[in-house]
Amino acid sequence: MITINKRLQKVSEFIKGEYMADIGSDHAYLPIYAVSNKLISKAIAGEVIKGPFEASEQNVNVHQLNDVISVKLGDGLSVLPENNDIDTITICGMGGPLIAKILAEGRNKLTNYPRLILQSNIQSYPIRLWLEQFGYTITNEEILEEKKHIYEIIVADKLNYDMVLTEQERKFGPQLIQNKNKYFIKKWTRELQALKTIAQQLDASTHQSRLKEVEQEIILIKEVLGHEN
Repeated sequence: MITINKRLQKVSEFIKGEYMADIGSDHAYLPIYAVSNKLISKAIAGEVIKGPFEASEQNVNVHQLNDVISVKLGDGLSVLPENNDIDTITICGMGGPLIAKILAEGRNKLTNYPRLILQSNIQSYPIRLWLEQFGYTITNEEILEEKKHIYEIIVADKLNYDMVLTEQERKFGPQLIQNKNKYFIKKWTRELQALKTIAQQLDASTHQSRLKEVEQEIILIKEVLGHEN
């Protein structure tokens, strides 16, 4: 039986339906785990680079799951069939801008609005903005730490109303700011310190616009953390 890390374990808790696609599958760990634990009955594991593709193929072979897990080589959602009946798409372990780009470029494969489980390593803002623009609603958010890295997981579904986010919600997460757990505090305190360091190093006369951006970011984070200065 395959074991997966805490981050993917949390992602697996949100998988729904019978058929999933895992994009950027990293040895196909998540699809193998999901099938082995009867969370789903079949899956696609997508890889864009030949090395990881071959590693995923080999791993699926070792677990004798070739009949239910299809490993495909291709960019983003291009590995999915046209007019597919996939219930859940997972995209994990990437930066937020790349995840948003994958969704935007592959939006023609999302016509049946599968659940999206998106785990970003950095910058979740572009993901939330894309979800809002494409008519998805964020139904769950998680933030957790593993091996000194803090990760955010965004779960989104197509509901019968449009999600409208504030700028603060796009940046920090509509559910995460309602429940500022210790990982949320740690992440944004760390970010605040980094921005303060950047601000001190910027020359106001030559980097005026960048300094203004950084100062605005600092104000936003302080507001959310409840810092007064």
